[in-house]
Amino acid sequence: MKKSDLPVAIIGGGPVGLAAAAQLVVRGENFVLFESGSSLGTNFLDYGHVKLFSAWRYNMDAAAKELLLKNGFALPDADTLPFASEIAENYLQPLGQLPELAPFIHLNSRVHHIQKRGLDKMRDQGREAMPFQVTVENSGQYLHFEAKAVIDATGTWQQPNPLISGGFSSTDDSIHTRLPDILDNDRPVFAGKNVAVVGSGHSAFNSVLDLLELKKEYPGTQITWLLRRKIKNSLFGGGDTDQLAARGELGSKMKQSVTAGLLNIEEESFISQISPNAFNQLQLTIIQEENQRILGPFDEIIANTGSRPDFSFLREIRYQSDASLESVSAIAPLINPNIHSCGTVRPHGEKELRQPEKDFYIVGAKSYGRAPTFLLATGYEQVRSIIAYLTGDIEASERVELSLPETGVCSSRLSAFNILNNADSVCC
Repeated sequence: MKKSDLPVAIIGGGPVGLAAAAQLVVRGENFVLFESGSSLGTNFLDYGHVKLFSAWRYNMDAAAKELLLKNGFALPDADTLPFASEIAENYLQPLGQLPELAPFIHLNSRVHHIQKRGLDKMRDQGREAMPFQVTVENSGQYLHFEAKAVIDATGTWQQPNPLISGGFSSTDDSIHTRLPDILDNDRPVFAGKNVAVVGSGHSAFNSVLDLLELKKEYPGTQITWLLRRKIKNSLFGGGDTDQLAARGELGSKMKQSVTAGLLNIEEESFISQISPNAFNQLQLTIIQEENQRILGPFDEIIANTGSRPDFSFLREIRYQSDASLESVSAIAPLINPNIHSCGTVRPHGEKELRQPEKDFYIVGAKSYGRAPTFLLATGYEQVRSIIAYLTGDIEASERVELSLPETGVCSSRLSAFNILNNADSVCC
């Protein structure tokens, strides 16, 4: 088969990967999509109890909506705020079941390796003429697929940043690197326990506030919040001035709890060691201003420290990442979290996401590396631009079709406080 007749390979069955598939379908192009999980949107199901800051209008891709409507699906109210589980169950999974997409989606299919067919990373001659070869594991078998382009939309979800300063990872079962459902399914794990929460973003706010709510029912619950930053008012966001009321409310609740002294706080803390004791509890050795202390013992530790990308299967592909953020190099100055909030990142597309390997792209949360400011709407704009370019519509690829509230669109859970009728920072 000629290279031009091969499909575009998409790695990852989350919102951005499926948006890329929808964009290809609308433009009449073939695709094949590989998802390592047993269903689409598995990362959203991992924290399905979390209600997002952003309304449905920001969480659905235009081409995906077009296909759903064409097939008779009723779209959710654009102005309501979905739970993460609803993103998977009411949007991604129905989208993946459409006849235009379903035959080309491979679940339980983990990509182990990508290369140019017959070439290693160093070989130049004839490189652009060769198709990509994607090696996929499914049910213990290794299969090989060829593609004319590859879009890596694998995200960062199951790649948590280290709890220990300097990069060493700990795998103790008492360390929770996801977003626990503290007030429901995981209530027995935390009720009446001594718990440490590590991190300074919205996910850490969620965990602390849920633990404080749990403490009302189980007074023996003890909470210690550790963060590497010094606490300043800016840490808690814009409050009443935030254009996204749920996010502003979250920051205000956290600020009130800190001011009221409802929890133990260890700011400017760097964890250097985690040590178990004889009772299966964990002690933390921390460094504060060059002074070393031991905290604990803790029954449970919640590591809301953000996440990072996995490049292991790209060893034979020519790609670049920023030295500090591990983002796509060209967008690093646009997304540096020390400078930008979600809503102030300039829209970007195919041109900024180009890699040294022609027709290979890293998109979505993975394109942002360790930066916590990624937005689903931004990811949709990325793949719209890339697919336009791959299909020869250069004018459309250079056009900006994204509009966001100036304050950004990120995520939070506030159901414990009866707000809104009821990630770190997982921005959506």
